Amino acid sequence: MLSIDLLARLDDRARVLALGAHCDDIEIGCGGTILRLAAARPNLEVLWVVFCSSPVRAEEARASARGFLEGVSSSRVAVHEFRDGFLPYSGAVVKDTFEALKREFDPDLVFTHYREDRHQDHRLVSELTWNTWRSHLILEYEIPKYDGDFGSPNLFSPLSRATLERKLDLVLEHFSSQAGKQWFTRDLLQGVARVRGMECAAPEQMAEAFYARKMSF
Repeated sequence: MLSIDLLARLDDRARVLALGAHCDDIEIGCGGTILRLAAARPNLEVLWVVFCSSPVRAEEARASARGFLEGVSSSRVAVHEFRDGFLPYSGAVVKDTFEALKREFDPDLVFTHYREDRHQDHRLVSELTWNTWRSHLILEYEIPKYDGDFGSPNLFSPLSRATLERKLDLVLEHFSSQAGKQWFTRDLLQGVARVRGMECAAPEQMAEAFYARKMSF
């Protein structure tokens, strides 16, 4: 397995853009890696963008983002209120939102959804990410769900057990509106990390996984 030090690519003031269709997507998909980056590069500039929310979920998202970005020197959280499940049908105004983001923020690293995700909102965010930032480092994260659309990612981010537990604590603390849903449990999220940790022989057996479709080094 070829190991590439992602941290070595990012200087102390690198700009990170995290995109999520829904209020807990960023946390579930790449929250551990963001915690890891924040610990190693506290001078990061992070823009955290959520597209679909309700008033209750928006409040959860902002509180959660503050927890994940604690210690980061510069961060901004934007939570939009597009209708959950209908993102493709709001395509023009969502595209306008991406164009506005492109004008205001030039990232060194972008986190977005997996292009083959079966949730239509997730797919649109991924598609518009690639349309908008064509020459940037984009990592697509995965979300466990009923559709069973997990694939074979090609980039792994090993996590310490302490980092993973911190991620899970924050997710479960801040998104009480999701409690009781089958996919929103500690053991499931930990199980995904354990499988990915096994696949990359992570030192502490835990990892998040991404699709890196274009990279140069």
